Amino acid sequence: MTTYKNAGVDKEEGYKTVDLIKPLVKKTYNKNVLTELGQFGALYELGKYNNPVLVSGTDGVGTKIKIALEVNKLDTIGIDCFAMCANDISCHGAKPLFFLDYLACGKLDAVEAAEIIKGMAYACEQTGTALIGGETAEMPGMYQPGDYDVAGFCVGIIEKENIITGANIKEGNVIIGIASSGLHSNGFSLVRKLIPDLHESFNGEPIWKTLLTPTALYSSIITNLVAEFKINGIAHITGGGLYENVPRIIPESLCANIIKNNIPQQPIFKLLQERGNIEEKEMFGTFNMGVGLVIVVENNISDQVMHKMKQMNVNGFVLGNIISNSEHKIIIN
Repeated sequence: MTTYKNAGVDKEEGYKTVDLIKPLVKKTYNKNVLTELGQFGALYELGKYNNPVLVSGTDGVGTKIKIALEVNKLDTIGIDCFAMCANDISCHGAKPLFFLDYLACGKLDAVEAAEIIKGMAYACEQTGTALIGGETAEMPGMYQPGDYDVAGFCVGIIEKENIITGANIKEGNVIIGIASSGLHSNGFSLVRKLIPDLHESFNGEPIWKTLLTPTALYSSIITNLVAEFKINGIAHITGGGLYENVPRIIPESLCANIIKNNIPQQPIFKLLQERGNIEEKEMFGTFNMGVGLVIVVENNISDQVMHKMKQMNVNGFVLGNIISNSEHKIIIN
Protein backbone atom coordinates (compact mmCIF):
# COMPACT_ATOMS: atom_id res chain seq x y z
CA MET A 1 0.00 0.00 0.00
CA THR A 2 1.41 3.38 -1.04
CA THR A 3 1.55 6.13 1.60
CA TYR A 4 2.46 9.80 1.67
CA LYS A 5 5.70 8.78 3.40
CA ASN A 6 6.59 6.64 0.37
CA ALA A 7 6.46 9.85 -1.66
CA GLY A 8 8.90 11.55 0.73
CA VAL A 9 6.59 13.41 3.12
CA ASP A 10 6.72 12.19 6.73
CA LYS A 11 3.63 13.47 8.54
CA GLU A 12 4.78 12.02 11.85
CA GLU A 13 7.96 14.08 11.68
CA GLY A 14 5.76 17.12 11.14
CA TYR A 15 3.72 16.32 14.24
CA LYS A 16 6.95 15.84 16.20
CA THR A 17 8.13 19.26 15.05
CA VAL A 18 4.96 20.90 16.34
CA ASP A 19 5.34 19.17 19.70
CA LEU A 20 8.92 20.41 20.01
CA ILE A 21 8.16 24.04 19.17
CA LYS A 22 4.90 24.47 21.10
CA PRO A 23 6.55 25.43 24.42
CA LEU A 24 8.95 27.79 22.61
CA VAL A 25 6.12 29.51 20.80
CA LYS A 26 3.93 29.71 23.91
CA LYS A 27 6.60 31.75 25.72
CA THR A 28 6.21 34.54 23.14
CA TYR A 29 2.46 34.93 23.66
CA ASN A 30 0.87 37.91 25.39
CA LYS A 31 -2.69 38.85 26.30
CA ASN A 32 -3.37 40.01 22.74
CA VAL A 33 -2.95 36.52 21.26
CA LEU A 34 -6.40 34.94 21.12
CA THR A 35 -5.63 31.54 19.58
CA GLU A 36 -3.44 28.56 20.35
CA LEU A 37 -0.96 27.09 17.88
CA GLY A 38 -2.76 24.80 15.44
CA GLN A 39 -5.81 26.89 14.54
CA PHE A 40 -6.47 27.65 10.88
CA GLY A 41 -5.66 31.29 11.49
CA ALA A 42 -3.92 33.22 14.24
CA LEU A 43 -5.94 35.92 16.01
CA TYR A 44 -4.34 38.99 17.54
CA GLU A 45 -6.24 41.77 19.34
CA LEU A 46 -4.83 45.23 18.66
CA GLY A 47 -5.82 46.89 21.91
CA LYS A 48 -6.36 50.62 22.33
CA TYR A 49 -5.10 52.90 19.57
CA ASN A 50 -6.50 56.16 18.24
CA ASN A 51 -5.70 55.88 14.54
CA PRO A 52 -3.65 52.71 14.09
CA VAL A 53 -1.81 51.73 10.92
CA LEU A 54 -0.48 48.22 10.42
CA VAL A 55 3.01 47.91 8.93
CA SER A 56 4.10 44.62 7.39
CA GLY A 57 7.32 43.16 6.06
CA THR A 58 8.65 39.84 4.81
CA ASP A 59 12.19 38.59 4.27
CA GLY A 60 14.49 35.60 4.54
CA VAL A 61 18.09 34.76 5.36
CA GLY A 62 19.34 33.84 1.90
CA THR A 63 22.28 31.48 1.57
CA LYS A 64 23.52 32.19 5.09
CA ILE A 65 21.55 29.10 6.01
CA LYS A 66 23.94 26.99 3.90
CA ILE A 67 26.73 27.87 6.32
CA ALA A 68 24.55 27.09 9.33
CA LEU A 69 23.67 23.68 7.86
CA GLU A 70 27.28 22.87 7.01
CA VAL A 71 28.49 23.46 10.57
CA ASN A 72 25.26 22.19 12.18
CA LYS A 73 24.60 25.45 14.03
CA LEU A 74 20.95 26.26 13.38
CA ASP A 75 19.71 28.13 16.44
CA THR A 76 20.84 31.59 15.28
CA ILE A 77 19.35 31.50 11.78
CA GLY A 78 15.89 32.03 13.25
CA ILE A 79 17.14 35.22 14.92
CA ASP A 80 18.35 36.41 11.53
CA CYS A 81 14.99 35.69 9.93
CA PHE A 82 13.05 37.63 12.54
CA ALA A 83 15.52 40.52 12.61
CA MET A 84 15.44 41.01 8.85
CA CYS A 85 11.66 41.41 8.96
CA ALA A 86 11.26 43.33 12.22
CA ASN A 87 14.09 45.77 11.51
CA ASP A 88 12.46 46.65 8.19
CA ILE A 89 9.08 47.58 9.63
CA SER A 90 10.75 49.44 12.48
CA CYS A 91 12.10 51.86 9.87
CA HIS A 92 8.61 53.37 9.81
CA GLY A 93 8.56 53.69 13.59
CA ALA A 94 6.31 50.66 13.98
CA LYS A 95 6.40 48.40 17.03
CA PRO A 96 6.39 44.71 15.97
CA LEU A 97 3.27 42.88 17.15
CA PHE A 98 3.47 39.39 15.71
CA PHE A 99 5.56 37.18 13.47
CA LEU A 100 4.94 34.14 11.27
CA ASP A 101 7.55 31.88 9.72
CA TYR A 102 7.86 29.69 6.64
CA LEU A 103 10.27 26.76 6.70
CA ALA A 104 10.73 24.65 3.56
CA CYS A 105 12.92 21.57 3.20
CA GLY A 106 13.59 18.45 1.18
CA LYS A 107 13.39 16.05 4.13
CA LEU A 108 12.08 17.26 7.47
CA ASP A 109 14.10 16.64 10.60
CA ALA A 110 12.06 17.70 13.63
CA VAL A 111 15.10 18.51 15.78
CA GLU A 112 16.70 20.67 13.09
CA ALA A 113 13.43 22.48 12.40
CA ALA A 114 12.91 23.11 16.10
CA GLU A 115 16.42 24.58 16.41
CA ILE A 116 15.66 27.08 13.65
CA ILE A 117 12.33 28.07 15.20
CA LYS A 118 14.01 28.28 18.62
CA GLY A 119 15.98 31.26 17.32
CA MET A 120 12.83 32.95 16.06
CA ALA A 121 11.13 32.45 19.42
CA TYR A 122 14.15 33.89 21.24
CA ALA A 123 14.15 37.02 19.04
CA CYS A 124 10.40 37.40 19.50
CA GLU A 125 10.79 37.22 23.28
CA GLN A 126 13.56 39.83 23.22
CA THR A 127 11.34 42.31 21.38
CA GLY A 128 7.93 41.55 22.89
CA THR A 129 6.65 40.07 19.65
CA ALA A 130 4.31 37.09 19.46
CA LEU A 131 5.25 34.13 17.25
CA ILE A 132 1.66 33.30 16.36
CA GLY A 133 1.98 30.90 13.45
CA GLY A 134 3.89 29.49 10.53
CA GLU A 135 4.23 26.78 7.95
CA THR A 136 6.65 23.88 7.69
CA ALA A 137 6.71 22.47 4.18
CA GLU A 138 8.43 19.20 3.30
CA MET A 139 8.86 19.21 -0.48
CA PRO A 140 10.88 16.30 -1.88
CA GLY A 141 11.92 16.98 -5.43
CA MET A 142 11.90 20.74 -4.90
CA TYR A 143 14.68 20.59 -2.30
CA GLN A 144 17.36 18.01 -1.68
CA PRO A 145 17.50 16.17 1.67
CA GLY A 146 19.41 18.42 4.08
CA ASP A 147 18.35 21.61 2.31
CA TYR A 148 16.25 24.22 4.10
CA ASP A 149 14.88 27.64 3.21
CA VAL A 150 13.60 30.08 5.80
CA ALA A 151 11.42 33.16 5.48
CA GLY A 152 9.29 35.22 7.82
CA PHE A 153 6.49 37.76 7.92
CA CYS A 154 6.17 40.47 10.57
CA VAL A 155 3.34 42.88 11.35
CA GLY A 156 3.72 45.96 13.51
CA ILE A 157 1.64 48.98 14.44
CA ILE A 158 1.99 52.74 14.66
CA GLU A 159 -0.32 55.70 15.12
CA LYS A 160 -0.91 57.28 11.71
CA GLU A 161 0.44 60.69 12.72
CA ASN A 162 3.72 59.13 13.85
CA ILE A 163 4.61 57.25 10.65
CA ILE A 164 8.21 57.76 9.52
CA THR A 165 8.89 57.71 5.77
CA GLY A 166 11.82 60.08 5.24
CA ALA A 167 9.58 62.80 3.80
CA ASN A 168 10.56 65.17 6.64
CA ILE A 169 14.30 64.89 5.97
CA LYS A 170 15.83 68.32 5.29
CA GLU A 171 19.17 69.80 4.31
CA GLY A 172 21.41 70.05 7.38
CA ASN A 173 19.94 67.02 9.12
CA VAL A 174 22.45 64.76 10.85
CA ILE A 175 22.86 61.12 9.82
CA ILE A 176 23.54 58.77 12.74
CA GLY A 177 24.72 55.23 12.18
CA ILE A 178 24.14 52.29 14.49
CA ALA A 179 26.72 49.53 14.26
CA SER A 180 25.90 46.16 12.75
CA SER A 181 26.76 42.96 14.60
CA GLY A 182 28.68 41.76 11.55
CA LEU A 183 27.59 40.65 8.11
CA HIS A 184 23.95 40.24 9.19
CA SER A 185 22.13 38.26 6.46
CA ASN A 186 23.28 39.72 3.15
CA GLY A 187 26.04 39.02 0.67
CA PHE A 188 26.51 35.39 1.67
CA SER A 189 26.68 33.98 -1.83
CA LEU A 190 29.85 36.06 -2.24
CA VAL A 191 31.04 35.20 1.28
CA ARG A 192 30.73 31.47 0.57
CA LYS A 193 32.71 31.89 -2.65
CA LEU A 194 35.54 33.71 -0.84
CA ILE A 195 35.59 31.50 2.27
CA PRO A 196 35.20 27.85 1.21
CA ASP A 197 36.82 26.56 4.40
CA LEU A 198 34.47 27.48 7.23
CA HIS A 199 36.87 26.14 9.84
CA GLU A 200 39.80 28.39 8.98
CA SER A 201 41.04 30.42 11.93
CA PHE A 202 39.85 34.00 12.28
CA ASN A 203 40.47 36.04 15.43
CA GLY A 204 41.41 32.86 17.26
CA GLU A 205 38.33 30.80 16.42
CA PRO A 206 36.73 29.07 13.40
CA ILE A 207 35.57 31.74 10.97
CA TRP A 208 32.05 30.29 10.79
CA LYS A 209 31.40 31.68 14.26
CA THR A 210 31.94 35.19 12.93
CA LEU A 211 29.91 34.51 9.80
CA LEU A 212 26.95 33.18 11.78
CA THR A 213 26.79 36.06 14.25
CA PRO A 214 23.06 36.87 14.30
CA THR A 215 21.64 40.00 12.73
CA ALA A 216 21.23 42.73 15.35
CA LEU A 217 17.73 43.44 16.67
CA TYR A 218 16.98 47.15 16.33
CA SER A 219 13.24 47.36 16.97
CA SER A 220 13.47 48.00 20.72
CA ILE A 221 16.12 50.68 20.15
CA ILE A 222 13.89 52.43 17.64
CA THR A 223 10.84 52.16 19.89
CA ASN A 224 12.75 53.92 22.67
CA LEU A 225 14.13 56.62 20.38
CA VAL A 226 10.84 57.51 18.66
CA ALA A 227 9.13 57.75 22.05
CA GLU A 228 11.48 60.59 22.99
CA PHE A 229 12.67 62.22 19.77
CA LYS A 230 11.37 63.31 16.37
CA ILE A 231 13.09 60.97 13.92
CA ASN A 232 12.95 62.12 10.29
CA GLY A 233 14.10 58.93 8.60
CA ILE A 234 15.35 55.42 9.29
CA ALA A 235 17.02 52.98 6.89
CA HIS A 236 17.84 49.32 7.53
CA ILE A 237 21.10 48.52 5.74
CA THR A 238 20.52 45.16 4.08
CA GLY A 239 21.17 43.82 0.57
CA GLY A 240 22.73 46.53 -1.57
CA GLY A 241 24.43 48.14 1.40
CA LEU A 242 24.45 51.88 2.02
CA TYR A 243 24.32 52.66 -1.69
CA GLU A 244 20.92 51.04 -2.21
CA ASN A 245 19.19 51.43 1.14
CA VAL A 246 19.90 54.99 2.24
CA PRO A 247 18.49 56.56 -0.98
CA ARG A 248 15.16 54.84 -0.29
CA ILE A 249 14.40 57.48 2.37
CA ILE A 250 16.05 60.56 0.84
CA PRO A 251 13.66 63.13 -0.72
CA GLU A 252 14.26 64.63 -4.15
CA SER A 253 17.09 67.17 -4.53
CA LEU A 254 18.70 65.99 -1.29
CA CYS A 255 21.66 63.70 -0.73
CA ALA A 256 23.13 61.69 2.13
CA ASN A 257 26.76 62.73 2.56
CA ILE A 258 28.44 59.73 4.22
CA ILE A 259 31.85 59.93 5.88
CA LYS A 260 33.20 56.40 5.65
CA ASN A 261 36.04 56.98 8.12
CA ASN A 262 33.45 57.50 10.87
CA ILE A 263 32.32 53.87 10.60
CA PRO A 264 33.84 51.58 13.26
CA GLN A 265 35.94 49.04 11.39
CA GLN A 266 35.09 45.34 11.54
CA PRO A 267 37.91 42.98 10.47
CA ILE A 268 35.62 40.60 8.55
CA PHE A 269 34.94 43.21 5.87
CA LYS A 270 38.64 43.89 5.38
CA LEU A 271 39.29 40.16 5.03
CA LEU A 272 36.59 39.77 2.38
CA GLN A 273 37.76 42.80 0.42
CA GLU A 274 41.38 41.69 0.37
CA ARG A 275 40.62 38.06 -0.41
CA GLY A 276 38.35 38.90 -3.32
CA ASN A 277 40.26 41.97 -4.51
CA ILE A 278 36.92 43.77 -4.34
CA GLU A 279 36.61 47.44 -5.19
CA GLU A 280 35.44 49.68 -2.37
CA LYS A 281 32.25 50.73 -4.16
CA GLU A 282 31.33 47.08 -4.66
CA MET A 283 31.88 46.43 -0.95
CA PHE A 284 29.61 49.32 0.06
CA GLY A 285 27.03 48.17 -2.48
CA THR A 286 27.00 44.56 -1.22
CA PHE A 287 27.66 44.53 2.52
CA ASN A 288 26.56 46.76 5.40
CA MET A 289 30.25 47.54 6.08
CA GLY A 290 29.58 47.88 9.81
CA VAL A 291 26.45 50.04 9.60
CA GLY A 292 23.28 48.16 10.47
CA LEU A 293 20.89 51.06 10.74
CA VAL A 294 20.83 54.72 9.69
CA ILE A 295 18.81 57.37 11.54
CA VAL A 296 18.28 60.94 10.31
CA VAL A 297 17.50 63.67 12.86
CA GLU A 298 17.48 67.44 13.18
CA ASN A 299 20.89 68.93 13.90
CA ASN A 300 19.73 70.51 17.18
CA ILE A 301 18.81 67.15 18.76
CA SER A 302 21.60 64.97 17.36
CA ASP A 303 23.71 65.24 20.53
CA GLN A 304 20.72 64.27 22.69
CA VAL A 305 19.98 61.27 20.48
CA MET A 306 23.61 60.17 20.68
CA HIS A 307 23.53 60.55 24.48
CA LYS A 308 20.36 58.47 24.68
CA MET A 309 21.92 55.71 22.61
CA LYS A 310 24.96 55.70 24.87
CA GLN A 311 22.64 55.26 27.86
CA MET A 312 21.11 52.24 26.10
CA ASN A 313 24.59 50.80 25.37
CA VAL A 314 24.00 51.25 21.65
CA ASN A 315 27.06 51.75 19.45
CA GLY A 316 26.03 54.88 17.59
CA PHE A 317 28.15 57.34 15.62
CA VAL A 318 27.73 60.40 13.43
CA LEU A 319 27.80 59.04 9.90
CA GLY A 320 27.33 62.24 7.92
CA ASN A 321 24.75 64.86 7.03
CA ILE A 322 22.08 65.75 4.49
CA ILE A 323 23.16 68.10 1.71
CA SER A 324 21.51 69.61 -1.36
CA ASN A 325 22.24 67.61 -4.51
CA SER A 326 19.88 66.97 -7.41
CA GLU A 327 22.15 64.41 -9.11
CA HIS A 328 22.90 61.92 -6.33
CA LYS A 329 20.93 60.51 -3.39
CA ILE A 330 24.09 59.33 -1.63
CA ILE A 331 27.79 60.17 -1.68
CA ILE A 332 30.31 58.10 0.28
CA ASN A 333 33.65 59.81 0.81
